[in-house]
Amino acid sequence: MKIYQLSSGDEVHHYKKSLVVCFKGPRKVLSTGPNNGGYRTDLEAVFNNDSNPGSGMACTLRAETYEAHMDLLAAEDLGLDPEHCTGLSTAASMDNVSIQTMAYEDFSVTAIVTGGIRTNAGRIGDPAVWHEKAGISHAVKPGTINIILYIDANLSGGALARALVSCTEAKTAALQELLAPSRYSRGLATGSGTDGTIIVSNAQSETYLTNAGKHCKLGEYIGKTVKKAVKEALERQNGFCPEYQHNIMNRMDRFGVTEDSLWLEYQNKNETSGHSRAEFADVLDHLKTEDTLVTYTSLYAHLLDQLDWELISPREAWEAGKEMLKLAGLEPEQDMPESNQEEKEVYIRWMTAQYQEGLVEKIAGRM
Repeated sequence: MKIYQLSSGDEVHHYKKSLVVCFKGPRKVLSTGPNNGGYRTDLEAVFNNDSNPGSGMACTLRAETYEAHMDLLAAEDLGLDPEHCTGLSTAASMDNVSIQTMAYEDFSVTAIVTGGIRTNAGRIGDPAVWHEKAGISHAVKPGTINIILYIDANLSGGALARALVSCTEAKTAALQELLAPSRYSRGLATGSGTDGTIIVSNAQSETYLTNAGKHCKLGEYIGKTVKKAVKEALERQNGFCPEYQHNIMNRMDRFGVTEDSLWLEYQNKNETSGHSRAEFADVLDHLKTEDTLVTYTSLYAHLLDQLDWELISPREAWEAGKEMLKLAGLEPEQDMPESNQEEKEVYIRWMTAQYQEGLVEKIAGRM
């Protein structure tokens, strides 16, 4: 089924759990896809495939390598020439795609994005889970942001490469604005572990552009379309949006503050309270989206980030953190322990513990 027509006349089709962009003429393509990736000028189509076999089922390859798997998919499922197409794979549904387009004078930019980051979001530099050997991939958690960025203008080779940089910056900016957490560290996510991007330029366009950075209109429009599309795709796929983030548990779980950790601490301090886990969870459920608590929790988390990035000292972080806890109604009972000022890990864990203890006390006070 055709779902979108681009200004160049190229069409976006949705079939066989895939989005396929069919070219009506020569296009310049820069792709991170495993099949025919890199820079190509001889491709006839690009695609994004949902490889999720079903809830609770693992994605499996139909060949020995990822590249061969994608070639089989292109030929057998999508009816494409595997030598003249490139594609991306994801566990996100193509039904949740976001397509955003903007036009400016003599060019247009269209971002076609699918995404999910609940379980596989990561921060660049996080510990890796495998090392490639002879092209063999290892299974990773599902969760991918795939972007097909279609530019109806003829870009120079350098501009095409710069468009990939601008597109990636826009994706990361979208995650930053959502305060998306890494699932492999306590940092904020910069993407997922399996993101893919395809940049398409219309080689037949009379508009020739040589720059796609922030200071030119093309770069601006790449930023705007990609950010909007990434945010909408994440909301459609798994409800990840500002409303989801207006929740203290979603703000603090990357530091290890979870319902389980809170319940364990409550049990340790209130062994004879007689209250059940269900009662505890009910009180927490009512607390976790309170405006004041969310606001000061967010500020407290940012203090921990700045301490982690060594932008402020442990003493500075705690002096401000104490005020945040008081304003949130989580009265701190201890002062900062004496320790080596270089041991930021000690202080981050200690400040996290102060938050958790204060929150447990607040829950206990409402039970």
